[in-house]
Amino acid sequence: MPRGPFKSVETKYMEEREAALTALGRLDRRAFLKVSLATAGVVAAQGIVNPQSFQPIRVASAAEAGKGEPFRIAYISDSHLYDRTINDRFVNSLMRAVDDVNAMSPAPDFVLYGGDLAQLGQARELDLGAQILKNLKVPVRMMVGEHDWYLDMGEKWRDLFGPPTYSFDHKGVHFVVLNSVVEKDFWTARKLTPMQRMKTVAGLDNGMQSSFTVGDEQRAWLKKDLEKLAPTAPLVVFSHSPLYKLYKPWNFWTDDADEVQAILKRFKNVTVIHGHTHQMLTNRIGNIHFHGMLSTAWPWPYAPQGLPELTVQMSRPDPFDPQDGCGDGQITVHPDGLVDKLYNLWNRNPVNVERSYLASKGTRNKPAASTLTRY
Repeated sequence: MPRGPFKSVETKYMEEREAALTALGRLDRRAFLKVSLATAGVVAAQGIVNPQSFQPIRVASAAEAGKGEPFRIAYISDSHLYDRTINDRFVNSLMRAVDDVNAMSPAPDFVLYGGDLAQLGQARELDLGAQILKNLKVPVRMMVGEHDWYLDMGEKWRDLFGPPTYSFDHKGVHFVVLNSVVEKDFWTARKLTPMQRMKTVAGLDNGMQSSFTVGDEQRAWLKKDLEKLAPTAPLVVFSHSPLYKLYKPWNFWTDDADEVQAILKRFKNVTVIHGHTHQMLTNRIGNIHFHGMLSTAWPWPYAPQGLPELTVQMSRPDPFDPQDGCGDGQITVHPDGLVDKLYNLWNRNPVNVERSYLASKGTRNKPAASTLTRY
């Protein structure tokens, strides 16, 4: 603790953060955003927060950064924010995840936000999420989810965060961010309003909507983007929905996943990090290693069929603890493009899924199984 009248930057940040949390329960939305902005402003003025927009930012290329060193990134996903006058629990959970990332030492290279920042894609929900994420000390890479998109077909998302599909290089690894929640038009013929369309997509298992896809246009873009890479190049793909077919009735499914996998097949190692399923989820299909992300809002149960055999299942959540089964996490990216995945389950011991577990198809370094009944 610093002595005398001068406080450290970290102390100032924590005091502002605590003030925001204390005030959260009695502020209306406008006042809450004012507090959040004030906190971000104090921190940015002290040089803690990278004052970047949410547009994709340039990170050092492989040639500039050098190869051979593993690096760490953090992830936050699936916050499903409502206006806080309706539900401030999800707001508090996202703020908790931001605090988790800011407390990491050393800091991660960047943060992946895994989609579904909003619940109904409303401007006030996305604005609220953007203001909270601006309190992060490190750059953010944004990925879109279906809850963010189908009210206005991504207009507000693009305004805040830029294009939903892009790529970048970092320390010798090529990263690709896809919009994997493209659906066929089911709304025009039915004359649905934008909110009716949004609520239909948010329903997951309503039977009216089509399955998610990456789509022809993005697959063509992906082929073009990867043309310059050698088959040995390390590759990490971020998608919101799983890039495999897990369980169609819940739309835990990407219809053209096989076609996307065919594009990725020529590479020695590919890692796919996805959101959407709100659970610990691990799969391997050939050269592609898949890792699901936790949600900060709620955990989903496991689907009644199709669960990948490499998945180390979460135990059932405590119904009296609304944050049990939720959390955030860390990803250590190795020079070969494979990753160690840490699930930071709130109020539980963390679970680490090492790259050797998937590389050995489950024969090495298997994480400890849950001792509680599955949910």
